This record gives sequence, structure tokens and C-alpha cells, in this order.
Amino acid sequence: MSSTNTGPSMAPTSTDSTKRRWRDIALLGALFAFVIAGLAGLAAATGWEETKAQLMKLTWQQISLLLALSLVNYLFRGARWHLFARRLGLPTTLGQDLRHFLGGFAMSVTPGRVGELIRMRWLKRETGWAVERTAPLVLMDRASDLAVMALILAGGIALSAGGIAMAMPVAVLALLAAFVATRPSLLAACVTWTYRLIGRLPRLMGRARMAARSLTVFTNAPVLIAALFLGLIGWIAEGYAFHILMVWMGADIGLAKAVAIFTFSTLAGGLTGAPGGVGGAEAAMVALLSLEGVPLEVSIPATAVIRLTTLWFAIGIGLLIFPLAEAKSQAAAA
Repeated sequence: MSSTNTGPSMAPTSTDSTKRRWRDIALLGALFAFVIAGLAGLAAATGWEETKAQLMKLTWQQISLLLALSLVNYLFRGARWHLFARRLGLPTTLGQDLRHFLGGFAMSVTPGRVGELIRMRWLKRETGWAVERTAPLVLMDRASDLAVMALILAGGIALSAGGIAMAMPVAVLALLAAFVATRPSLLAACVTWTYRLIGRLPRLMGRARMAARSLTVFTNAPVLIAALFLGLIGWIAEGYAFHILMVWMGADIGLAKAVAIFTFSTLAGGLTGAPGGVGGAEAAMVALLSLEGVPLEVSIPATAVIRLTTLWFAIGIGLLIFPLAEAKSQAAAA
């Protein structure tokens, strides 16, 4: 019976996996070229010499610190993933959960980051748990990120002034979405309402309702507080990286404002549904920095560097770990 349920899609051939890997690499290359072309166009409009001078200010030690702060984010959020996995009852170790979490970053460039759901496929192979049982883990991870980023954004706006104040509606929407996503009965009611509205996909909606109700296991104060703490440390670390980068480039806009701009841009990029938020996040960051009086010859290289040391660094880590995670899961399923 189990072999019938898995089917070809759950056990792809090596040829299919190779084709998908090359397709993903091609998508990565295209997205990277898109970002570089866009930023290069802006840099050309403001003068290459000024942009180059700003980039040359950075040392390898400074770049290493930015990468280290990003790594803090990934590891703390990976620890949160492990916390949720244990609470759900998954028989996985911390090493397994970190491998799944970090390896999933390789699929961050899929629209809406849905490719990261490959973590559930790895869990199915290694634990035998169906996707419906592990779906709450992914939902809680996303909801926690929304809640944490909304709190950080709201706090940053409260502690600063200026153009970033316009970001408050985004913070409110993110917090509302996180609230709904972590309330089993409310989320199940939303799924039911959606089904009645569209009148289609009964099996998918049924599974969504089942996943929503299973979130009850996470409605535990100590677990939610610990998850909030881990997420806050992780995302503030990257926001602080953006702050010190601006200081190094001679455009100190203040810690609170820098963290708020970074957080808002990340959320804005995600709301576009574009792979990895590419395009939207960069545009929002440059625009908000311009509102704060930061010249383009500073905002453009700052945006390029912070995106390379956050999003693209995460994707690089994911590409390194992905083959190991795939091999380990296939070996467990054999």
C-alpha cells in the first residue's frame, strides 16, 4: 500500500532529479542576472565611480561579519523548526531538522517559496509521516516568521520617524495573518469559507481543514514564547547586519530605522509572490532609503550587498546541503 501512495512523484528517478536540479540552477542564474541587471542600471544612472567607491569601502572581514549574522538567523530559525517538530511528535533529531531546514533554502527561488515544501517530502521518506501530518510544521514556521517580522517592524516604526511610518499597515496585516494562521478553529473556518466561495477542490480543502485543526498541538504558551524568542534573535541579527552595513557606507540612519527598512523590504518582497521576493524587496529597500535621504550611490550597493549576504547566501547554503538531504532521505526510504 505504501508504494502505491508514494507513486512516481514521491520517488523520482535520478534522471528526473538531475533535470530538475539543472532547471533550478538555470532559474537561480536567471534571477541573479535579473537582480544584477536592475541594480547595475540604477548604478549606471547615478555614476559607476560613486557606486564602486562605496563597494570598495568594504573589507573581507566586514563581509564575513555580515555572513555570520545571517548564519545566526538561519541557525536560530532552524532551532525553532526543531522545536516545532518535537512538539508535533516527529521522531527526528536536531541534526535531521537542521538538514531539512537549511536544505530547503535551495528551493527559496520558487514562486511564493512553495518549493521549500520539499522538506515535507524528506520527512515522509525518513519518518513515514504523510504530508497532511507534517503540513502544520510548515504553516507554524511561516506564521512565526510573519508574527516576528510584524513585531520587529512595528517596534522599528515606533522607535523611529520619517518615511518608514508608511509601513505600519504591512506590519498590521502580517500580524493579523500570523494570528489567523495560529488559531486552529479560526483557520479551519477560513478554509471552509473559501471552499464555499469557490466550490472546488474538495479533497485539497479537506486536507487543509485537517492541517488547520492539528495546529492545536502548538497552542502552548512555553512553545510559542520560545518560538518567538528564537525568531526575534534570528531576524534582528539580519536587521542589525543591514544597520552596520549602512554605517560602514557612511549613511547611518539609526538602528531602529535600518531594522525596520530591512524587515519591511523582506515582507514586501514576499508579498509580491516573486521567487525569493526578488525585485520587490530590492525596489522597496532602495525606495525607503531614498525617502530617508540616502543617495542612490549608497542605497544601490547597500541593497546589493545585503541581499547577497542574506537571500543569496541562504540559497548557497541550501544548494550545498540539498544533495545530502536528498541522499539521506532516499537512503531512509529504501
